[in-house]
Amino acid sequence: QVQLVESGGGLVQAGGSLRLSCAVSGRTFSNYYMGWFRQAPGKEREFVAAINWSGGSTYYADSVKGRFTISRDNAKNTVYLQMNSLKPEDTAVYYCAFQYGGSMRYGESYNYWGQGTQVTVSS
Repeated sequence: QVQLVESGGGLVQAGGSLRLSCAVSGRTFSNYYMGWFRQAPGKEREFVAAINWSGGSTYYADSVKGRFTISRDNAKNTVYLQMNSLKPEDTAVYYCAFQYGGSMRYGESYNYWGQGTQVTVSS
């Protein structure tokens, strides 16, 4: 079993920044991939970013490319999402997710999910 705990969400003004963290624990083994997804009220969950085990490959949704950066510290079993130039449309609950292999952009590929952290961007 794998446990994921997100932190770092909050309220920020448009143009501001936040850094989300996702702590991974449990029977993780190695070579796992991590992703961030988000879900706004009344909308479907959408892919935000993903990263492979080494951190050498990253993937982003077009809507966040150039503003968000995903990274990981395997020694700390933690994944980060640095969010800059935030917009009101970034307001959502952000979830981190864990998988051993599969499509990085599809939620169905992920085996474990965190409880989510709220990000609210005011205009």
